Amino acid sequence: MIFEIVPNLSEGRDAATIDAAVAAVERTGARVLDRSSDAVHHRSVLTIAGDAAEVLDASIALAGVALERIDLRAHRGVHPRIGALDVLPFVPLRDATLQDAAALARRAGAAIWERYGIPCFFYGAAAREEARRLLPDIRRNAAWQPDEGGVLRHPTAGAVAIGARDVLIAFNVELATDDVATAGEIARAVRESGGGLRSLRALAFARGPGCVQVSLNVTDHTATPLHRVVELIELLAAQRGIEVRGSELVGCIPWSAAQTAAAYYLGVSRL
Repeated sequence: MIFEIVPNLSEGRDAATIDAAVAAVERTGARVLDRSSDAVHHRSVLTIAGDAAEVLDASIALAGVALERIDLRAHRGVHPRIGALDVLPFVPLRDATLQDAAALARRAGAAIWERYGIPCFFYGAAAREEARRLLPDIRRNAAWQPDEGGVLRHPTAGAVAIGARDVLIAFNVELATDDVATAGEIARAVRESGGGLRSLRALAFARGPGCVQVSLNVTDHTATPLHRVVELIELLAAQRGIEVRGSELVGCIPWSAAQTAAAYYLGVSRL
């Protein structure tokens, strides 16, 4: 069985810390497919693949690097966070099920608490309670007791949200404006919870002078292909007199999702 993990680390400015994280992963035999860092979000995302033992060992190793090198007491970034190793989803890729991924996620949480004293919450298919299936709910409820661990937060490393899910596309659209409030309106309009596109989650963040980002997670790219997301945001932005500057892919993307978008814009039935 082959799995993917997509750890989100609360460090986007110190390349040496991410180098250390990558080195720790590679020593386990797992393969780092992609790394992406953002200084404004102060966050890095790694995409890692391997068998069950490799991704489990890589997860534990990453928690150790995060504990050693990241201190949340000094952390300032626009992205919400609960921990130094903030999010750790397990994704089944080959000959594995979502239930297999959930079992690995829970093993990782138990090991991280036992070894490092960092409490863990389980979300997605790994959740032990229905109320904790959604990651945003875990972020919002700071008084919740963790699923693994006897403290609410580690003093410097916080907590880890460990989940199991299917493949997700992290995709951002950048708008040529400083108006975060208007970008927030667009984010609320396009996301599923606001009556927008199925399987789409969206938030708005300031990126810098003259740029605001609509930050997107597409949880089912077959239900909502990327070109539909881009064109709807372009339409809503144009209605408000705002231009789209470009887009950004964070991590990896399924080849079929790229094919669908390319076929649409090329005007062909398939590639």
